[in-house]
Amino acid sequence: MDTLLLWQVLADAVLTLHAAVVAFVLGGALVVLLGGPAGWAWVRAPLLRWAHLGAISFVVLQTWLGAACPLTVLEIWLRRQARIAGDYERSFIEHWVQRLLYYDAPPWVFGLAYTLFGLGVLWLWRRWPPRPWRRPARRKP
Repeated sequence: MDTLLLWQVLADAVLTLHAAVVAFVLGGALVVLLGGPAGWAWVRAPLLRWAHLGAISFVVLQTWLGAACPLTVLEIWLRRQARIAGDYERSFIEHWVQRLLYYDAPPWVFGLAYTLFGLGVLWLWRRWPPRPWRRPARRKP
């Protein structure tokens, strides 16, 4: 495989991972919002809920600190390695996933949106809290 093509494939993989993280954050809140009142036990799974809270907390914190998303930074670096930074022909994945992920707005708009979403996740946490972690059963001798 051509080295430049490899960088492009890696950049597309990071972009796809980024979309998956966004889907997890948005979808996680949606399933708790739907599954909490419906009594779906799995939406109270501690690993799911802690991972979800951690993901949105990271997004809110990095926004408040004015830091760029590490996945965006890595993707841009990979695209530069592929020598396709700036105006360039896009791959299929890049074209469609970037249309879903990136919007042109002032930074405060994203900070406000992420913060409000994070507060919504905290409300979901309080309304339908995760189950306690289960400890493995002890074997009796």
